[in-house]
Amino acid sequence: MEAGLEPADDARLDLRGLSLEQAQRSAAKALAAAGIEEPLLEAEVLLRHVLGLDRAAFFSRLDEPLDEAAARSYEGALARRLAREPTAYITGHKEFYGLDLAVSPDALIPRPETELLVERALAAIEADAAPLVVDVGAGCGAIAVALAVNHPGVRVVAVDVSRPALALAARNAKAFGVAARVAAVQGDLLACIGGACRVIVANLPYVRSGDWDALAPEIRLNEPRLALDGGPDGLAVIRRLLEQAAPFVEKGCLLLAEIGDDQGAAAAAAARAAMPAARVSVEPDAAGRDRMLVVSA
Repeated sequence: MEAGLEPADDARLDLRGLSLEQAQRSAAKALAAAGIEEPLLEAEVLLRHVLGLDRAAFFSRLDEPLDEAAARSYEGALARRLAREPTAYITGHKEFYGLDLAVSPDALIPRPETELLVERALAAIEADAAPLVVDVGAGCGAIAVALAVNHPGVRVVAVDVSRPALALAARNAKAFGVAARVAAVQGDLLACIGGACRVIVANLPYVRSGDWDALAPEIRLNEPRLALDGGPDGLAVIRRLLEQAAPFVEKGCLLLAEIGDDQGAAAAAAARAAMPAARVSVEPDAAGRDRMLVVSA
């Protein structure tokens, strides 16, 4: 752990005897003092996790006292958050595309901007009865599971180099009843894929190596660097994917890859270099920033 990120002794709260509302507000004050954004919401999420309550039940019980066991558990969760461990890793859950997914430090935490890949892929396969989609860099299986849940006939091959990440993806697929249509496969990008597929979706590392130390400590100290570091210009792994994807695209496969918000021109140039005859475009996210590389025949 980096120096300066361990909570000071006086930051360790004693929440025994407080009501739920008082405990939440005390926790939020400590989180705010540590510079953590949305402290009241973060305090609520952690307290609801400790108590096992949904929002409606939580807000109906704000005046109830926090018992000693729950107070100690909450204090422990807050200590982890004050040390900049992501809330999703503390709770073991993260919502993505309306799904409550299991997450762990074995895989990247799903981001809202990645939902754009799911939306675009679903639009591409909407009229297909049983399309095959390859999810490269599957991580916890967020994209693969979201596709399978929202398309009754899709088959997804979820590829990742990390065996622990694939175990998490398989766990999520089973939890949502789509394990029969989501195959978790360990491999290097598309090297393990034979034959044609309808869509390739990829959320690969695209952070520049030189930018690593400037990342938020929640990311830098906790999430797997293998899933984030894309080399000197952030596109090293994506270039390898583009080279491997060329024969698939030539046969009619659509390639969708998430990129950094300042990588549109460079990513498009890399795609054109790998596939001179392909159609290449870059689509924005909801904030209007470059987010998705689109390549088709």
